[in-house]
Amino acid sequence: MNQPLPLLIAGGGIGGLAAAYVLARDGHYVTVLEQSAAFGEIGAGIQLGPNIFRMFEYLGLTEAVNQVAFFPPGLGMNDVRTGEKVIRVPLGETALAAYGYPYGVIYRADLHQVFLDACKAMPNVNLRTASKVESFDQDAQGVRVHLAGGDVLAGSALIGADGLWSRIREAVVGDGKPRISGHIAYRAVLKRDQVPAHLWSDDVLLWGGEKTHLVHYPLRRGELFNLVAVFHSDKYDEGWNTFGDTAELNERFAQAVPQVRELLGKIETWKMWVLCDREPVKNWSDRRVTLLGDAAHPMLQYLAQGAGQAIEDAVVLGAALRSTAGDVAQALQKYQQARYLRTGRVQLTARFYGDIYHASGVQRELRNQLFQSGKESAGFAGLKWMYDGIDPANLFH
Repeated sequence: MNQPLPLLIAGGGIGGLAAAYVLARDGHYVTVLEQSAAFGEIGAGIQLGPNIFRMFEYLGLTEAVNQVAFFPPGLGMNDVRTGEKVIRVPLGETALAAYGYPYGVIYRADLHQVFLDACKAMPNVNLRTASKVESFDQDAQGVRVHLAGGDVLAGSALIGADGLWSRIREAVVGDGKPRISGHIAYRAVLKRDQVPAHLWSDDVLLWGGEKTHLVHYPLRRGELFNLVAVFHSDKYDEGWNTFGDTAELNERFAQAVPQVRELLGKIETWKMWVLCDREPVKNWSDRRVTLLGDAAHPMLQYLAQGAGQAIEDAVVLGAALRSTAGDVAQALQKYQQARYLRTGRVQLTARFYGDIYHASGVQRELRNQLFQSGKESAGFAGLKWMYDGIDPANLFH
């Protein structure tokens, strides 16, 4: 018997592997094309909202995630210059009561490994490394993907999960380079014994200031401590793995409270990345080719939803394919129609939150007054639409 043409996925990050796992669970043959020599994930910690844990439950991955995640008791914001508490939202049982799912944090590499292990356990997933997609063409029968080494692969569809600088997006949307936000992030991870007790916090704690902020929280069941410092800068470097300038970092946080400066001083080497996004678009599909995750809707990290929205994409894509009885082009249209407004809202709201975190002058005073009044801080009231998430059982009915 002839094996059906596989669904081809360009990119073996969290979004690409999530899509592979979802589609393989539905019985599709899937080939993941990762351009690097090995599957892996660069980066530090990421936050996982209740909407993402809802996806884990649907995918049967909750236990695997819980083994490597950390569940902070609260989410807080302090003023980086005065040290005053701006807001603290209790998590734990409060998040569970509000949404039915917890709020957690996880090492990016650990989440990637959960999906990689899940894919490896599926006999209908083919994981290929050193497979860089150079171009593709398509007709009514399928797609052909041309790899850098000269190989040509046939598939029934191509899913571009190849990130912010997506080559697939270039061909489908053609909107040029990403939008540079003017913010850069320095990230580092410390071992628990490198963090003095008076600087450790189990909360996700953000120190917000004029054009700067520092966020920190534990990782890997509390064995590690994740730090991300963000400030406005005109520096630009494409990538996630560039070494940061410690002198510039210290200069930007020179007016910070002592505990913030002490924490920053614990880091000898920082990795830097430039924060970029794109304008939301309504159409990211072309017949048998579509985009997923950062390739479709890259967003600034201020809502901590990049990985979560990619996982939601994967679940919706799977449901769309189930609903169209094999009509791939129709399924890809249904998928993007179900996703573009939600992901666009996250993209735009993330920009707004960047302004809130980095406020100065009257904007800063207003932010502090609103949050400290308690009227704006009842749980996650302003983000309920996001954390409620999507209901996988009721897609396309």
